[in-house]
Amino acid sequence: MIRGAFVLLLSVLASTVGAQDYPNRPIRIIVAFAAGGATDAFARPLARRFSELIGQSVIVENRAGGNSIIGTDLVAKAVPDGYTLLVNPASQVLIPNYNKTMPYDAVRDFTPIVAAGVNRRAVVVHPSVPAQTMQELIEYGRRNPGKLSYGVAAAGSVQELAGDLLRAKAGMDMVAVAYKGGGPALNDLLGGQIPMAILVLADVIQHVRAGKLRALGIVEDRRAKALPEVPTIAESGVPGYTIPDQWVGVMGPAGLPTAIVSVLNREFNRALANPETRTALDHIGYEVMGGTAEAFGARMAADAALYRRIAQDIGVVPK
Repeated sequence: MIRGAFVLLLSVLASTVGAQDYPNRPIRIIVAFAAGGATDAFARPLARRFSELIGQSVIVENRAGGNSIIGTDLVAKAVPDGYTLLVNPASQVLIPNYNKTMPYDAVRDFTPIVAAGVNRRAVVVHPSVPAQTMQELIEYGRRNPGKLSYGVAAAGSVQELAGDLLRAKAGMDMVAVAYKGGGPALNDLLGGQIPMAILVLADVIQHVRAGKLRALGIVEDRRAKALPEVPTIAESGVPGYTIPDQWVGVMGPAGLPTAIVSVLNREFNRALANPETRTALDHIGYEVMGGTAEAFGARMAADAALYRRIAQDIGVVPK
């Protein structure tokens, strides 16, 4: 018992000493999606301000592949020393519902640091689609079974779940087309290769504003501040339709010392409060959040349970 207490004391002292000079070398932030996508667009301005605040280089590294599992797993297996972090969206806690086997537990194998922002997701269509409203799109889909394919950033993503739920609640016959990131899906939508997509606003908002795409409905239960004129899908004649907010959070591997988490949480909150950072994120449709690591951890666990219930209710079968 005495030996156990001594080991515990040494562990506490080691983490305290480590935090006193943390960080003393460059930090790597993993983005598990392709460069140019919504998560990448969020991570880079945040990383720039964070780097200035801590006085160390911060490298944003894209590790796309496997529906974000490759990059996420890299962080799950990293040494918990605060020098390898992950910026990831809420799809992290949804993906296990679409995959029979996972190399990590989406909640337990990570240390939450801060819920950094929220980005709404929208149903967007190419101008060639003869629908000006969400209700007209639903009616078009019912009249033309199999003609509506919709792009999503990845298989098993929150966007795919949003489409599955729309099929179930609105009776639309649609086919999901999964891409390796929001950028490739957006390119095909702009080119007319696909008529429709469900993507985060960060991917599409500039094209909607320019009239190159038409946003018909927001999948969450609140309208987006960036596009307040676009109704939610529930407001468009699909009562009860809603998907949880698409947060983007910063986390590290499980076992990250509390003292280091405290440093990271404080500095990321400071970075998020910076006017230039907020302006950059507002411009691409993000709503800045921030808060405690504990609150983010609770949200991750709650959303994992909520996504699991939605997936089960509409009959999602893991592959």
